[in-house]
Amino acid sequence: MRAAELGFDEGRLERLPLAIEQDVANERYDGAVVLVARGGEIALHQAVGFAERASGRKARLDDIFYLFSITKTFTGAAVLRRVDQGEVLLTTPVAEIIPEFGIKGKQRVTIAQLLTHTGGMPPELPPLPLDKVGDLEAVVASICQQPLGSAPGRLVSYSPLGAHAVLGEVVRRLDGGTRPFREILAEELFGPLGMKDTALGLRADLAARRVPVVVRDRTPGLFLPELLEAMNVLLDETTEIPGGGGVATAYDVFRWAEALRRDGELEGARVLSPAILDLATCNHTGTEPNHLFDYMRELRGWDEFPAFLGLGFFVRGEGIFPMPFGLTASPRTFGGLGAGSTMFLVDPERELVFVCLTVGLVEESRNFDRLQRLSDLVFSAITD
Repeated sequence: MRAAELGFDEGRLERLPLAIEQDVANERYDGAVVLVARGGEIALHQAVGFAERASGRKARLDDIFYLFSITKTFTGAAVLRRVDQGEVLLTTPVAEIIPEFGIKGKQRVTIAQLLTHTGGMPPELPPLPLDKVGDLEAVVASICQQPLGSAPGRLVSYSPLGAHAVLGEVVRRLDGGTRPFREILAEELFGPLGMKDTALGLRADLAARRVPVVVRDRTPGLFLPELLEAMNVLLDETTEIPGGGGVATAYDVFRWAEALRRDGELEGARVLSPAILDLATCNHTGTEPNHLFDYMRELRGWDEFPAFLGLGFFVRGEGIFPMPFGLTASPRTFGGLGAGSTMFLVDPERELVFVCLTVGLVEESRNFDRLQRLSDLVFSAITD
């Protein structure tokens, strides 16, 4: 179906790949695969620039990207499925499921607080050797021995890896403790939704198409560039990082986003109820700022801005402030964001999905700028 039939001005929509081409030519980053759809129909699906600039390898539609924190939306959905099925409550203390978690001030941290990043989890990685970061059992055991960074329910501070490692273990234990978490996601989400090129960890059959992680902008930010680039060697098919270890194509991320847009169902496969998704995609952090981004405000001289977090999702909300989903998105727009590189959004009001997976990571505040600009280009192309 042509873009015009889906309510786009085709000339305006073409500004999206053209903007990326210019960015690549200016060496701001290396490439991207983008996908724009309305009502489930794809209006634009394009690969731009390089998958690996150093070797001259061109970007392709079937490239496999490291998703980083988009992975959190999968893990969050696995938790929400357990709420849907009556196995756990959002108000359940985590220590009821993982008893060893309930020490050093963590006794009353709830499932909902981990999903909304209000549980007081410290931002630092667990004190483990780098080669253990993908060992879910070791990571959770280490987290259980650590104190909180702040009292539960007091502050919004995004947990890069810790909160969702614990949530992954919650799901695994509710499941009986026999299936690896990567298999739970594959069997309950990726398989039913036809996401054949998506995995937690790097499946062997996907490795040849992976896009290497390269940090293009080495401005000091949330993570050391060396840690991000370590994903190139850390991830294999047994690695389990529920907060950031997923891989997928842009098309598979579109299938995931489309299932969310359709209230938890795609092509007859229902993975979540409309009721739980409606709750999950509301703002649950009020106007509180995300304190993990304090450094961004200092770096860029920005005013304080709201976190606008749902249960496992970022939410657009209202107001003019740095926002990767674009300032012209509808207030109920929601989605996922991955470290300096990846994003998807769902605008329910406009029946729109936008997936943007980029090559060459940039510092997070500049990634906000980039994604805000590209997202607003998509919205500016809508004619109805």
